[in-house]
Amino acid sequence: MTEQTNRQRRSADGITAPLRYTVFRRIWLASLLSNLGLLIQGVGAAWAMTQMAASADKVALVQTALMLPIMLISMPAGAIADMYDRRIVTLVALMIALTGASALTILAGLKLIAPESLLAFCFVVGSGNALFGPAWQSSVSEQVPPDALPSAVALNGISYNIARSFGPAVGGVIVAAAGAVAAFACNAILYLPLLVVLLLWRRTTEPSRLPREKLNRAMVSGFRYITNSPPIKIVLLRTLVMGLIGGAVMALMPLVARDLLHGGAQTYGIMLGAFGMGAVIGALNIHELRKRMSGEAAIRACTISLAFAMAAIGLSSEPVLTAAALVLAGAVWMAAVALFNIGVQLSAPRWVAGRSLAAFQASISGGIAIGAWGWGHLTDYAGVEVALLTAAGLMLVSPLLGIWLAMPRVGARNEDAEVLADPEVKLSLTGRSGPLVVEIEYRVPQENARAFHNVMQDVQLSRQRNGAYGWSIARDIADPELWTERYHCPTWFDYLRQRNRSTQSERALHQQAIDFHIGPEPVRIRRMLERPFGSVRWKEETPDRASSEVLPVVATAAGSTISR
Repeated sequence: MTEQTNRQRRSADGITAPLRYTVFRRIWLASLLSNLGLLIQGVGAAWAMTQMAASADKVALVQTALMLPIMLISMPAGAIADMYDRRIVTLVALMIALTGASALTILAGLKLIAPESLLAFCFVVGSGNALFGPAWQSSVSEQVPPDALPSAVALNGISYNIARSFGPAVGGVIVAAAGAVAAFACNAILYLPLLVVLLLWRRTTEPSRLPREKLNRAMVSGFRYITNSPPIKIVLLRTLVMGLIGGAVMALMPLVARDLLHGGAQTYGIMLGAFGMGAVIGALNIHELRKRMSGEAAIRACTISLAFAMAAIGLSSEPVLTAAALVLAGAVWMAAVALFNIGVQLSAPRWVAGRSLAAFQASISGGIAIGAWGWGHLTDYAGVEVALLTAAGLMLVSPLLGIWLAMPRVGARNEDAEVLADPEVKLSLTGRSGPLVVEIEYRVPQENARAFHNVMQDVQLSRQRNGAYGWSIARDIADPELWTERYHCPTWFDYLRQRNRSTQSERALHQQAIDFHIGPEPVRIRRMLERPFGSVRWKEETPDRASSEVLPVVATAAGSTISR
């Protein structure tokens, strides 16, 4: 039985395991074609810009135009992915990208395209991709079981990089044979299979008994979760640095092909293909890398290897040597980005998965977009070689960040906990009633005071990232064993969301705090309405409208955990 379990576990861990699931397989194959089209368009746009503008910063701005929308609208996109049906969100996003690609094709065919309009339509396509990304990535956990999620994340990276292996080379051939217009048309056509597959996907959802948050509140909730989650903050900061420095390779690749290798569109496509081939190699070895090395050691190895690869690209004038360096650069870049992505996906609970992945996308894409602009300007002043060598030097010292921002250990995904029964309510409340004040009294032996206080610091982060504010812990000066935890929630609905957003590990943390409590009486919990005037009928004839809006109590048992 144990041997069978081990075989199942190895099968689940295998890189191809998610392809056994029909929905994931269909979407994965269609996204491969979509990625192929996007990269073909990227080659056409970058090369068209080199023909229209001589300055390096204009060429690098093509990469900025495609990536900047991801940084600008990723948080709203993540909130929308968590609030609405992710299938519908992805369909709308693809239609936006398809519209931009189609308009670019038509105007380029009519020879009405200019550098500014080219960047504008690249921005529209990038905006569609920015909206698509969080909904698509967070829906992966609905297409495969939890044990196959890391492999599914790696496979999505492989999908993009298989396309990168062939797309740029194909794009180079298409541009050389038929011009940039044909590349733009290919992108528009290759969006269609993914649209069809998503239309056929019958996604099953469990509707929440609570109304969805408004967009601005949902964005605040996502930002609050991330800022109170140290592991996710560390991953995002390291991702941003990686994008700022490592983005130099992709941003300057057209100039490497033109100025260092003295080639044309086909050379550019082949060089990008070499980078993509390396990325596939890196993605295929993610499982082995995670098994053999800690997160910090793996990131350190990737960044140092990337530094040497970037230096080789900057110094080489031989296509074969440059292509070999790009294979290495692609492998370690993909491995690092996949490790960051897996870290975010496995650290975030389902209710905030879209927003967490949006923050990840903003970090990597924002880093690439801002870095591309900076590396383009440096290239104008000092040349491609100096820019790449500068980036290589910065990448070489970037592992020093691990001294202060060490990569967190990531295991299995932290799953949502069981829904708690609603607390007993005798006062008529509406969903907008609030703020709610919660006070929890613990009686802790004095010899355990320090240990209890340390646990409560983690409890504070747990409460705050799930929606509480104004958290405090106080100790009675007349009764040193008595401690009072106090926090606020904006409204009654927000309180109900906050108490049921806890993951299994957070519930275990709360129980750990409760275990310090001594005495015959259980932990005492008070829930109070801070502004009670809205709940008072000032005149006898005033209708009590609140009574018809009170939510029914959920019958789900909370187990042995004390509900708060």
